[in-house]
Amino acid sequence: MNLNLKGKVALALASSQGLGKAIAAELVTEGASVMLASRDADKLASVQSELTGLGKGKVLFQQTDITKSAELEQLMKATIEQFGKIDILVNNAGGPPSGMFEEITDEQWQDTFELNLLSYIRSIRAALPELKKSNGRIINIASASIKQPIPGLILSNTFRTGIVGLTKTLAEELAPYGVLIHTVAPGRIATDRVAQLDQLQADRLGVSREEVEQLVQKQIPLGRYGTPQEFAKVVAFLVSDACTYMTGNAFLIDGGMIKSI
Repeated sequence: MNLNLKGKVALALASSQGLGKAIAAELVTEGASVMLASRDADKLASVQSELTGLGKGKVLFQQTDITKSAELEQLMKATIEQFGKIDILVNNAGGPPSGMFEEITDEQWQDTFELNLLSYIRSIRAALPELKKSNGRIINIASASIKQPIPGLILSNTFRTGIVGLTKTLAEELAPYGVLIHTVAPGRIATDRVAQLDQLQADRLGVSREEVEQLVQKQIPLGRYGTPQEFAKVVAFLVSDACTYMTGNAFLIDGGMIKSI
């Protein structure tokens, strides 16, 4: 299948590692040019070097704290200056702290709002003039907690569902401009974030991380964790010319783990 991503320009947030990096790599492989963004300039430079040459597109990066409105604005400006347009916006952010309700402070609630929801709102607002010109695509990365809350992750459970509401509302508002938007929610994908959560669970239970992984894998019909590359291929399809009559949907990439309909 020809995804027709050659010549497209993608802006991928939180793309110095994990899912963001995997998505950037897949888009480059399919021929798109990509602007990488995160707070870690050294990691971004390494990813740029790794991705350059995977496809015909160009790979650049801009150090950006996505919780800062001015830095997001500068990121959009730099992307347009370097590439001339924005066709694809991939919203992504690191996961918030774990903890039960009575353990979470006001500061943690505020920080998570700014990182995991307000940053998406701001980046869409800043990129929208260009996305309207290009009949662009927006992908909002969330979590399987949009369908089934995860114990001990109340911050994620709260703000990830906000992303779904944002996506669904914008789908109708942006449709007249030909801009399509989706939420994509990972289940147990083998990233550093998931390894960290598994280790926290292992520490609570007094067992090894490997034991936790085995227990979780038994709850996944496919019997294993997914790979970042598998996740990224779904995103590449959703932003491509192969996907033109869907918008506002929430897609689970979870190996069948979530049982809700």
